[in-house]
Amino acid sequence: MSKRKKDNLQWIKKTLELKPDHGWDGPPGYKIFVADRGAVRFNVPRDWAFEPKEKSFKFTDKEPPDDDCCLEVSFNRLPSSRDWSLFPLKSVLRQAMEEDDRNIIERGEVISVKRQTARIVWMEIKFIDTQAEPREAFSRTCVGIGSNIQCLITFDYWADQAEQLIPHWDEVIRSLTLGLYIGDPRTGFALPD
Repeated sequence: MSKRKKDNLQWIKKTLELKPDHGWDGPPGYKIFVADRGAVRFNVPRDWAFEPKEKSFKFTDKEPPDDDCCLEVSFNRLPSSRDWSLFPLKSVLRQAMEEDDRNIIERGEVISVKRQTARIVWMEIKFIDTQAEPREAFSRTCVGIGSNIQCLITFDYWADQAEQLIPHWDEVIRSLTLGLYIGDPRTGFALPD
């Protein structure tokens, strides 16, 4: 569990012992990532490296610079005075992906994911990465709004590794939960909205 100190934006890692009857349960090979007591929660491969950034959280399949993929998540609290069910998620995501300045060779369609308490959309682009030698890569971007939380998740990976990495994206999206707060992290039991 990480907590940010406001004065110098450093993270403090604190390890807590889980209670015997804890409610944390993820699929085999995955760990559960929870930010801000449950504002954002999803499953990520157990052996992936984790790096807290100033305004986001980054996961890689290996320690950089040897990594082949990068999953990054950020989130914002939204004012409860607005009806976020009317926010045009699809068109905002489509426009953001059209403004991407990488060497794009293919754009996918916006995919909508239905949830009881959240609206989630994501889209994929294929591009040529030219940082070293030219190589095809994919980038997926997800935007979700639910329980007055907005999250942004990006996932970049090499095209020739898509078959082994796409199932991890599928699990992140399947398990993505917004605004389900955990009162005591040692138990894993959620508080009602």
